[in-house]
Amino acid sequence: MSNEDEASAARPPGGHGGADESTRSVFARRYRALSSGVIMTVGVVAFESLGVATVLPVVARELGGLGSFGWGLSALMLANIVGAVLAGRAADRNGPAAPFAVSIVVFAAGCLLAAVSPSWPVFTTARAVQGFGVGGVMAIAFMSIGATYPERLQPRMYALLSSAWSIPALAGPPIGGLVAETIGWPWVFVGIVPIAVGAALLTTPAMRGLVEAGAPAEPARGWRHNVVLNSVLLTVGTAVLLLALEAGSALLVVAGAVVGLLLAVVGLRHVTPPGTLVARRGVASGIVVRAGLCGAYFGTEAFLPLGMSELRGVGTTLSGLGLAVGALTWVGGSFWQATMDGGKTRDRSRATALGSLVLAVGSVVVAMAILVQAVPAVLAVVGWAIGGLGMGIAVNASTSETMRLATPESLGLVSSSLQLAQTLATALLAGLGGGLISLITAGGGTMSTALLLTFALTVVIALGSAIVAGRFRTGSEEVVPAV
Repeated sequence: MSNEDEASAARPPGGHGGADESTRSVFARRYRALSSGVIMTVGVVAFESLGVATVLPVVARELGGLGSFGWGLSALMLANIVGAVLAGRAADRNGPAAPFAVSIVVFAAGCLLAAVSPSWPVFTTARAVQGFGVGGVMAIAFMSIGATYPERLQPRMYALLSSAWSIPALAGPPIGGLVAETIGWPWVFVGIVPIAVGAALLTTPAMRGLVEAGAPAEPARGWRHNVVLNSVLLTVGTAVLLLALEAGSALLVVAGAVVGLLLAVVGLRHVTPPGTLVARRGVASGIVVRAGLCGAYFGTEAFLPLGMSELRGVGTTLSGLGLAVGALTWVGGSFWQATMDGGKTRDRSRATALGSLVLAVGSVVVAMAILVQAVPAVLAVVGWAIGGLGMGIAVNASTSETMRLATPESLGLVSSSLQLAQTLATALLAGLGGGLISLITAGGGTMSTALLLTFALTVVIALGSAIVAGRFRTGSEEVVPAV
């Protein structure tokens, strides 16, 4: 019996890949509550992310946090790592319902704390609390799909999760700005809470009824197998690395980067499936692909508005249009891939590689529109439409295949690792780009040079994802938990 046959035989009825094959819709009675609840929950997270990004400068100004503005975002992202890891492991041991409910409660508590924050340190603490909840929510969302829906419905559900970001991408910034200008920014956070609670009440019972708990937890065997310690070590190492990238001295950058990278790698090794650091065939390569795709996409997107305003003298309207169009084509690419999905490893490997290459092309077009004065600036919008399309195709295909390769008892580990890879890659590429700008301009260079290097790096990473995608085909179907 092949590894794939063994994994399929091990899957419980109604569980990962074993659901009623006569069901043709993710909104059939069997899945309706779970589908609606998960989509609603991800939509809440998306609105919080995009709406808060709009009002964050206002909050920082009122609470005296302009000098450490970046931590309004970094605090959430770093806590996201710990939340994803802990929720994923808890779900593998006891099922996803309880960690999902806890994650929603923590997220809502962070929103309320942010709304009543009297100072910037308290606000950044609230953002960390939100991030802890967001990490858990997103990890459990991916796990519930892999554990509950038959394999041929999973790409469609991942596409719907992508679509849950489309309306917030269009409505989040203007609604957040309007609320902040009329009744005050705290109400942006307060308004999220009842929607989050409603999503939890809809989703948690569905998770309890459809997904079985995994194997009992084994006792920790030293620090290497301590999930909490290693996730904190990964977070601290990432924080040190990000701080180093913002340092003004090249010596401090190198020293901090070495220390931070060492701590992060040690922690990362013990909170992800074995072989992740070397992109081992199978699940590990899928996690590396997710990191590469997110680093390339969000690394380019983070500096698109900056380049448009500073180098092309374009206002925020055109930049915002580019970001919105990219979000919409991401959804379109994801649905296209879900429709074309043949459920075959080779097909998904090729789709992931194709999407990665399209993303690389989009990043090149964006870079040209920003860096080459002879190229019309509006071409950046076209470029990011191309990039979003490639991202949608590649993320859907790679996520579907990665979750297929996971065994039932490791679904939480794999889903949390995917979320962790996305968060880490996004934070590191944004930090690296900012660090390049700081170092190069401080040394007498230009922002054009810094952005050229940043965009070149994102293109190389996208091309690397296309190469690693080929390692899906002969991957092992069995994942042994790392802790």
